[in-house]
Amino acid sequence: MTSTDTEIGEVLALAQAVRATVSQVIEGKPEAVDLAITALLAESHLLIEDVPGVGKTMLAKSLARAIDCTVRRIQFTPDLLPSDITGVSVWAAGEFQFKPGGIFANIVIGDEINRASPKTQSALLEAMEERRVSVDTTTHLLPRPFLVIATQNPIEMEGTYPLPEAQRDRFGLRISMGYPSTEAEVAMLDHHGERDMLEPLVPVTDAAAVMRAVQVVRRVFVHSSLKSYLVGIVNETRSQSATRLGASPRAGLQLMRAAKARAAMSGRNYVIPEDISDLAEPTLAHRILLNAQAQRGPNSSSELIHACVRAVPVPTGRR
Repeated sequence: MTSTDTEIGEVLALAQAVRATVSQVIEGKPEAVDLAITALLAESHLLIEDVPGVGKTMLAKSLARAIDCTVRRIQFTPDLLPSDITGVSVWAAGEFQFKPGGIFANIVIGDEINRASPKTQSALLEAMEERRVSVDTTTHLLPRPFLVIATQNPIEMEGTYPLPEAQRDRFGLRISMGYPSTEAEVAMLDHHGERDMLEPLVPVTDAAAVMRAVQVVRRVFVHSSLKSYLVGIVNETRSQSATRLGASPRAGLQLMRAAKARAAMSGRNYVIPEDISDLAEPTLAHRILLNAQAQRGPNSSSELIHACVRAVPVPTGRR
């Protein structure tokens, strides 16, 4: 059953309220804010990758402040253990009792995720894909909605570990903050110098409302021709001569969920081609690997995704 106009209106109102709250802190970055909300409504996960000091952690914190839900922050360090993330069973009062780790929250902020060892990063795999954690043969379900927002610095190499491909593939969207405009940076000097910008933020929605919005987004209509268009873009990433590893089927599923969320955030209960093409780069670029020759050239994975989008004919006809 397709989402009704009334339900879409509620999602639109929720997205606008969250956007207005986050934009009080993140100035001049509407695209980054919208992509963060898209990840939330698509029940996906978000990787914020950029140089230090451009607001990666502040975006994650402000989004968490806008929602009345459980929030945990995990500072990833080389000595972080998998049990610090998933939890551990301890002997107490004559029995083993499970002590939940940092992953047990609606929004989990993983700061500098690439500073933890691959063994520790792998503790996130089950949680991010299946929304559950297995400890000592016992499965523990995670709260819903569940969103991991991870930050990392792509420039600094000392003391960091590259994210495994399986880990990167579980992030539905990747964004780069970029440097602010001159006007936004001047405004930041005025506002951030006076007080803590996060302190006055109050929640504008709660976990239950977000979960209802997620259910509405799932029922957004996608025409069969648009599904073929989406799969065509994903397949194109696998056939490019510059790619060593193309986008996975999971990437296609994540792109469709993100397109549905974008449609709902635009007040529509149906997806249009632009929802798919505009989200292809933040959804697919971090999932592909370029071959050695392409890595030495001027092209990037983002440019390759744009080329793949241009190579696939856009469906035409009455919407």
